[in-house]
Amino acid sequence: QVQLVESGGGLVQAGGSLRLSCAASGRTFSSYAMGWFRQAPGKEREFVAAISWSGGNTYYADSVKGRFTISRDNAKNTVYLQMNSLKPEDTAVYYCAADLEGRWAPMFPGYWGQGTQVTVSS
Repeated sequence: QVQLVESGGGLVQAGGSLRLSCAASGRTFSSYAMGWFRQAPGKEREFVAAISWSGGNTYYADSVKGRFTISRDNAKNTVYLQMNSLKPEDTAVYYCAADLEGRWAPMFPGYWGQGTQVTVSS
């Protein structure tokens, strides 16, 4: 099994930036995809971004295109989400996810992190 642990959440003003990290441990596969989802209060969990095992393919929700960048470092089993030009509507709990089948567009995650809170003030 795989464990995912997020870090880097916090409080930031609109227009600011945050960088989230997610470290995978336990059993991993050679070609798994990773990504991020988020859930705001009273809302359904929604897809944010995904990246293929090689890092050569990325996919973003329309709401974050041009502002967020997903990347990964396979040597560290870690995925990152660089969030720039943050807006109040980005406020949510952000969850790291892994698809051990390597699917990224779309992902069908089998493993989830515990979530990290991102709050953007106006």
